Amino acid sequence: MSDPDLKSIIKLDTELNQIQDLDLLLERILLEARKVVRADAGSIYVVEKIKDGDETIEKLAVKYAQNDTMAKDLESGQKLIYSVFALPINEKTIAGYCALTKKLVNVPDVYNISPDAPYSFSTSYDILSGYKTISNLAIPLLTAEGRLLGVIQIINSQNKDGNVIPFSQDDELLITHFANNASIALQKAYVTRSMILRMIKMSELRDPKETGPHVNRVAGYAVEIYDRWAYRRKIPVEERERFKDTLKIASMLHDVGKVAISDTILKKPAKFTPEEFATMQHHTLYGVQLFEDPHSPVDVVARDVAFSHHENWDGTGYPGWIDPLTGKAINANDEGKPRGKKGEEIPLAGRIVALADVYDALCSRRVYKDPWTEDDVLAEIKKLSGTKFDPELVDVFFEILPNINQIRSLYPEDGSAV
Repeated sequence: MSDPDLKSIIKLDTELNQIQDLDLLLERILLEARKVVRADAGSIYVVEKIKDGDETIEKLAVKYAQNDTMAKDLESGQKLIYSVFALPINEKTIAGYCALTKKLVNVPDVYNISPDAPYSFSTSYDILSGYKTISNLAIPLLTAEGRLLGVIQIINSQNKDGNVIPFSQDDELLITHFANNASIALQKAYVTRSMILRMIKMSELRDPKETGPHVNRVAGYAVEIYDRWAYRRKIPVEERERFKDTLKIASMLHDVGKVAISDTILKKPAKFTPEEFATMQHHTLYGVQLFEDPHSPVDVVARDVAFSHHENWDGTGYPGWIDPLTGKAINANDEGKPRGKKGEEIPLAGRIVALADVYDALCSRRVYKDPWTEDDVLAEIKKLSGTKFDPELVDVFFEILPNINQIRSLYPEDGSAV
């Protein structure tokens, strides 16, 4: 184990602890774990309660998968699309056995596993993907009390010439140290996510549409849209990563102002009357007032999102140019009503969440409507480009549609899948 390796891990400890969002942290942990031991590919799993028939049991749910070799075939800026699945926590698979025993598992060659080993390797994914797994290292992510958070599974260590080699004992020491510190950062992110979801649960008690899966999907879409937009604009990577972390949390709070709206309106099983819709519009004002004294970048972006995610690109949205504390117009039209914000007067985060929120609403079942077909949803998004939505963001949305679909599969409404 060399000093540069230890120094890089110590630096990583600090960087990981600065990431607030759980999903972005998981993705970063997998990336850095692979770098630490020069692994070509890998997956990260978390322990989740999954419905299995009438039962709810704990399984390992895959959250992110990465593969440098397969990524080389993608167009610049595109991300790898991977299968979404869950594994039983038992001795039959390498990751499942690692989770069950809470111990590191190092397999030099998965095609030559000892017959005495309780686990085996399924070659089905290799056959489907055309990628051959050889060396495999699975590491449990544990709290200080020994509670299992998940498993990092990294594949195909490479030497300086790019040849696949087994993971060494030094690799085991490095990755164990890394996993211990990553687990601390994960616990912190779980606390942040738990606090956010409690706020969402409050909204859900008032508004049945504000479910955990809905806000996770909207936030996931928003981050993917921003990431591609920032790539196009050549925004520096560090700046992109910081804003993604902030945007992810802020996006989940886009409708938090609905807690101040009457149940008779929120739970009405039909479309609103004009008077009811006018009342509902006040949720943007109530939302921004929750963040009127910002103390962090998340507060600032959450304020922008809550206030502006119903503004339209052409200026026909709401609430428009009003004082967030008094609700009075600060830029009025001839009728004395607030002018709508338009174009880039609308904060970028608000423009992004507007698109993400409408897309998810159209795809979802509501008490007053069935979900639209995918073709109808996409046609509507295209039709609203340049009027309701920022046309550049709509272009970006269609560029990353496979990623959008993957997020939908990660957060199904009924909780029946990962």
